[in-house]
Amino acid sequence: MPMLLIEGTYKVLHASPDGDSVRFYPNDPDQWDLLRGRQVRRNRTGGAQLRLDGIDTLETHYRPPHGPELHQPPPFAQKAGEELLTWLGFREVTRNRQGIVTEAVPPEVPGYILTRSADKYGRCVALAGRGAAPGASGSHITVDVALLKQTANHHQLTQGLAYPTFYRMLYVDLRKEMTKAVTTARSTGKGLWPKDETESGAKLNGLAPLTDSSVMMPKLFRRLADYFVLNDGDPSPAGFPDYLAQRDDRLFILSNGQSTGFDTVVEVTNGSTVRLNHPPEDLVFEEG
Repeated sequence: MPMLLIEGTYKVLHASPDGDSVRFYPNDPDQWDLLRGRQVRRNRTGGAQLRLDGIDTLETHYRPPHGPELHQPPPFAQKAGEELLTWLGFREVTRNRQGIVTEAVPPEVPGYILTRSADKYGRCVALAGRGAAPGASGSHITVDVALLKQTANHHQLTQGLAYPTFYRMLYVDLRKEMTKAVTTARSTGKGLWPKDETESGAKLNGLAPLTDSSVMMPKLFRRLADYFVLNDGDPSPAGFPDYLAQRDDRLFILSNGQSTGFDTVVEVTNGSTVRLNHPPEDLVFEEG
């Protein structure tokens, strides 16, 4: 399937990359303008933040509207960020207490991205590759499963450090391969999967267990964080499905062909246990 190929470099100094997001600087910044649809938000030197397509790693710094900065359990959130930078080619990465990179060797590494568009925040939604590009920069090339396997997106899934989080524009054959990678990582107990509570259920009593101990799909975490902050200290998640219904995040359930809302795949039992009633890879979200 055709995607725009752009060559450039990854840079991390003075930034706070995590397991599914990093800054990318095209060799030719004008090539951003070759994208159709939403435009990429870039800085004065052409650099832009990437959102790695098809995956979501645990949050290291998420700020709900009108709330404090929050994170998911640090061991897996930090490991995903470390793994991405190591895979790209960075060594000796030092961060300050705020998670901002103060030192990295080398300071930048060459690579390429494969993309179709930006998200609503102006981040480039991309597959991230390292080293030499598989074609001419600025051209549209066919992206198959073999090429997907050469990307950071696929790597993070194979290591069990990312949740599959699919959106409608992701090609079907690539989504199926990502699902295969997730299934293998889960069945072999890699990374976060032995601790995952997305389907088994996380017992929550306010924000503390959500940030300190409950390992779950980041999209579910973000909605729960928003909900708890909005409720002014009420620790009960009992009203969470109603809150989701108001937000009306739309999705498609692959296993039964149903177009529905996020609220229909979330359950709250015994007033405190929150779970998805479908595995994350069975859901395809509509881009907001």
